[in-house]
Amino acid sequence: MTHVRLLTFTLTLLICLSGSMGALCQIKNFDKEGRQLIRLSKAGDAIDAHDGEIAQFNGVYYLYGTSYDCGFEWGNKGAPFCGFKVYSSKDLVNWIDKGYLFDAKTPVWQSRCDGKTYGCFRPHVVYNKLNNNYVLWINVYDNVIGYRVFTSKSPVGPFKETAEPELAVNADKPAAGLNNGDHDIFIDDDGRGYIAYTDWRTKGTIVIEKLSNDYLSGTGECVKMVTPGSTEAPALFKRKGRYYVTYSDPNCGYCSGTGTSYRMAGNPLGPWSEGVSISNNSCGGQPSFVSTIKIKSDDIFLYGSDLWNNAAKNEALANYYWAQLKFDTDGSIKPLQCAEAYLKAKVSSLQKRVVASMPEKNYFIPKDTIDKKTQWGQTFVAYRNGRLTKIEMVLFKNHHPDKDLEIYICAIANNKVQMSAPIFKKIIPVADIGWSAKKLTILPGFKVKKGRGYAAILRTTSTVGYYGFLAQKQSKLAGIYLTGSKDDGNTFTKIPGETMHLKTVIKAL
Repeated sequence: MTHVRLLTFTLTLLICLSGSMGALCQIKNFDKEGRQLIRLSKAGDAIDAHDGEIAQFNGVYYLYGTSYDCGFEWGNKGAPFCGFKVYSSKDLVNWIDKGYLFDAKTPVWQSRCDGKTYGCFRPHVVYNKLNNNYVLWINVYDNVIGYRVFTSKSPVGPFKETAEPELAVNADKPAAGLNNGDHDIFIDDDGRGYIAYTDWRTKGTIVIEKLSNDYLSGTGECVKMVTPGSTEAPALFKRKGRYYVTYSDPNCGYCSGTGTSYRMAGNPLGPWSEGVSISNNSCGGQPSFVSTIKIKSDDIFLYGSDLWNNAAKNEALANYYWAQLKFDTDGSIKPLQCAEAYLKAKVSSLQKRVVASMPEKNYFIPKDTIDKKTQWGQTFVAYRNGRLTKIEMVLFKNHHPDKDLEIYICAIANNKVQMSAPIFKKIIPVADIGWSAKKLTILPGFKVKKGRGYAAILRTTSTVGYYGFLAQKQSKLAGIYLTGSKDDGNTFTKIPGETMHLKTVIKAL
């Protein structure tokens, strides 16, 4: 885990298409200071899909994952289950929130997956040509076999549950629980499907089993103990006739900085080679997937790890590390170079200039929190005379605050925030703020004057927990800065060069 926060983590891939000509896109994981960057949907909310995968169907990318925005917390018996989400993208950068794969708010799904259980995780979706449908597998712990399977005519659902699958391993156990765990679904070039899954009864060995033609169940044809134990989170894929399985080494639930290893074989059912480590910390996370991304005649193998937020026990704030796997001439996977920034081969000088000129929207979660002792806010300058009709900011809650969030808009006079005489005040109930960072809109409606400075200040009287916000590193702009107070608004300290994720809309009169 050392060095992760000290390096620049920028991955640039030529994997974005625009018509018949290639367009250049950047996938960024960290900023220059080593801070994790937040991926936002086009709606302005942080992407809330974890421990899943990226799949490609008909030229569109789909990110599937477990949602945590409603407050699911592993081991918290009072925590609800949030369900599984999907996002779509045409370039792996701009993501559209497509909602939930099925309704998880029902009593049945809450009883199967809420905090009183081990939870439900790892959504994986594949396309079945035989039935012209999409098949979803999830990992559960409310039945003996450890999985439930669904089908849909669309990659975004809604998915409908089918019969419980049958598998060769742990089907004879007397009760539900820790039998089988993390899994991956792989479809070979000939259409045959396989599931790689974790056998908890052998303390975390990996099993690979052939699926039925409809991908709804196992066939019993399998290879056991692909790994010797203490492993999980397998990802199965194929490259140039060789099969690979990557996995978390060792296994550790919600741990940041577990290793990534892999094995190779000439057949999905083995024999498999000895394990080789490609990272001792998965670039600060835990391995989640390896997706085969087809771009024209090329195959890109996109590796993903979850940057779990276990220290704060709020996985809705967990981020992602995505990187392109590289291979040696003998087919072995090169070690992950977490600090590496590179382009796909044969990039023109014009394309490099396009990357350099892209506007920076690198949002991160600062250490600063809004709690009983500390207020934070953002100054802004009215860009026209008119009425301030809307303010948007991206906020979240953590550690169960027990009081509402208060938002004040104050004038700035003599370079001081006039907190004692706010122009506008809005109370946001605790329940209206998610555990994931989401856009909040308020409608002030008062008149502003061009060039005059104002501040949106956030405070709470909560005795537990806190609220948080997204920030961005920016060049110093006159009158625009992050500001904080530790004495109930009597004095404020400027943070030049950093701004809150805040947007104002002023309607001309």
